[in-house]
Amino acid sequence: QAQFVESGGGSAQPGGSLRLSCAASGFTLNRYSLGWFRQAPGKEREEILCISKRGSITNYVDSMEGRFTVSRDNAKNTAYLQMNGLKPEDTAVYYCAAEANSYCSGHPAAYTVWGQGTQVTVSS
Repeated sequence: QAQFVESGGGSAQPGGSLRLSCAASGFTLNRYSLGWFRQAPGKEREEILCISKRGSITNYVDSMEGRFTVSRDNAKNTAYLQMNGLKPEDTAVYYCAAEANSYCSGHPAAYTVWGQGTQVTVSS
């Protein structure tokens, strides 16, 4: 069964950093494009970053450019979201998801495998 296990969420102070991990099992992650989503309280889930099968990165949210980066370790079948310069408005549940396209489609419906979500809370 294809699935993700997410880890690394928690609490941070404004300006702090967290790294989320997304470990895939039951499938080979480097055959998929990998997206990171988040859902803040009272808001819809939004896609924030995607790394394509070929390694191209798409940033969907201007406010996090330069603060958040996405990477993947194919040997570990794991993807990462490094979050620096955290702000209170980054508080959300973060999800990773995989789509079979070789590119980042930007369409949530294209993602077929989802992580369980991990809470990130940024406050002083």
